Amino acid sequence: MPDGRRAPVSPRAALCAPDTGSSAPTACAPPGPPTPVPPTPGPANPGSPTPVPPTPGPPTPGPPTPGPPWRGSVRAAVPQKLAEALSSQYGLNVFVAGLLLLLAWAVHAARVGRRPLLGLLAALMALQLLWMLWYVGRRAAHRRLLRPKDTQAGARWLRGSITLFAVITIILGCLKIGYFIGFSECLSVAEGVFPVTHAVHTLLQVYFLWGHAKDIIQSFKTLERFGVIHSVFTNLLLWANSILNESKHQLNEHKERLITLGFGNITIELDDHTPPCNCTPPTLCSAILHGIYYLYPFNIEYQILASTMLYVLWKNIGRKMDSHQLQKIEFKFHGVAVGSALGLTVLAATIGVVVVYLIQIGRSKSKSESALIMFYLYATAVLILMVAGGLVGILIYRLDEQSLDESKNPARKLDMDLLVGTASGSWLLSWGSILAILCAEARPSYTWYNLPYSILVIAEKSIQNLFIIESTHRQPEVSEDIRTVRVVTVCNGSVTSLASSCLKSGAVTRDMAPQGSEMPPAVNGNMCLRESDDKEERSREGPPGPASHPCFLQSNTKGRVLRNIAAFLFLCNISLWIPPAFGCRPEYDNGLEEIVFGFEPWIIVVNLAMPFSIFYRMHAAASLFEVYCKI
Repeated sequence: MPDGRRAPVSPRAALCAPDTGSSAPTACAPPGPPTPVPPTPGPANPGSPTPVPPTPGPPTPGPPTPGPPWRGSVRAAVPQKLAEALSSQYGLNVFVAGLLLLLAWAVHAARVGRRPLLGLLAALMALQLLWMLWYVGRRAAHRRLLRPKDTQAGARWLRGSITLFAVITIILGCLKIGYFIGFSECLSVAEGVFPVTHAVHTLLQVYFLWGHAKDIIQSFKTLERFGVIHSVFTNLLLWANSILNESKHQLNEHKERLITLGFGNITIELDDHTPPCNCTPPTLCSAILHGIYYLYPFNIEYQILASTMLYVLWKNIGRKMDSHQLQKIEFKFHGVAVGSALGLTVLAATIGVVVVYLIQIGRSKSKSESALIMFYLYATAVLILMVAGGLVGILIYRLDEQSLDESKNPARKLDMDLLVGTASGSWLLSWGSILAILCAEARPSYTWYNLPYSILVIAEKSIQNLFIIESTHRQPEVSEDIRTVRVVTVCNGSVTSLASSCLKSGAVTRDMAPQGSEMPPAVNGNMCLRESDDKEERSREGPPGPASHPCFLQSNTKGRVLRNIAAFLFLCNISLWIPPAFGCRPEYDNGLEEIVFGFEPWIIVVNLAMPFSIFYRMHAAASLFEVYCKI
């Protein structure tokens, strides 16, 4: 016989086969009437022969011991690791080259104009379009194949929000086309080709993300890694381009308003890229130009959201999915009246504060100071409420002994990294303001309101990050009957009712069935309840005391409180996203930091940190919405 193969054996010989998991030898039992064997725990196949207890006897040779694992699986994983490293390096080089070209245009470098920059971005988008068309076509040709999906990636609400931002991005592209038509006498063709290419790119990318954001790619993995990472960094370059255009516009407005605060010693030189010809009609062109800058915040959010979703798709290439599937997350609106009312009040107050701030700032020195004081008082009050809500939520989680979800999840890990990474932008600005207040020789009265505001920004984001991370790592809540009874098995023995079995084991029968109703009969005997291992361990240790199981809140009350906190923080983050996104930036208008650190260094810090601070609020709002649906 060849090695590893055996001749068929009879059922009698099968009963005599030794147990490979036991070191004791076995021998065949003499023929005769079957000996009753006590049932062993665990599932058994009906009709299979009853195993005979091992008895001493001569050892018999067992099956061959399997050798070491084949090296082919290890060798197959090496090219994929190399492809992952090579594709990431390719994407980083594309991103760095594009950033340097953006920087060269921003500082008016010699022989670097707008045309080569837009030409590069259009070429990158065209290459991504070709890859997406190839990917969608190949998937459609093999649509009957069953493919694994990452159920935690590309949530429906996330795809809905990116669709909304994409619609506004397309409107922005239409305004840019109108701007090109108005200044067509002195603008290059690239100014008109770029918005058209961007609109087509946006439409196809949203369609691609709706249909394939959950894909786990298992074929053409090396090629797909380069295609996905190219898409990630193309969107990041478009995001950087939008940030640069919006920041230059905000900086010009800041320089014009700075004189009204009494800082006339700062040299005012507008960084303007206005075309050298006149637009016809001028009124329409002015309205289009203002509309473009008001729509930039939505375009910025669209590009960064697309980048994160594509990055999760890149991380999922070749991933081995676990059989464990999380519970379906549903949106629940009942029981959150308090949190929603407070959050909507904050949102309405934010809109009013932003409108008054933009009207007052720059009119005169006194009006500018009053606008700054109004903003600091409003933001300080909101941050205090957010800190209190976050602390209450963390306290509830700390007093609850619910299990944590330790499974690997690229989407969740990316969310946590983005929360901490983007919060560093606000921390940088806040620490700069604190040092400026402490180190300045002369401090205007309105700058003292900036001190508690800056301290609360640091504390609020730290506490909110802890609350979100704690919430996303919690297992979803399950009903009482699932928590009490984990496994229902059919047991042999005397016929007893399920209710009596539950009473003997200490389970709560009223959660299993209503009074007066009959329990379903078992097939062979009665149905027994087997509780989870942790509950059995607790029953051996004795009844838990009040210190080990705090019962200050019932499960429904706890969930209602946490949902109200999540809803309130969600609306507050949207409220705090509005002021910096639409030009209400006291970091520009305060003026004290520019005296202490210097005008140009502080402006560079603000322009680098502000995009991360703005993105943090929208990303935190998205994470809190997911937390709300999960509770």
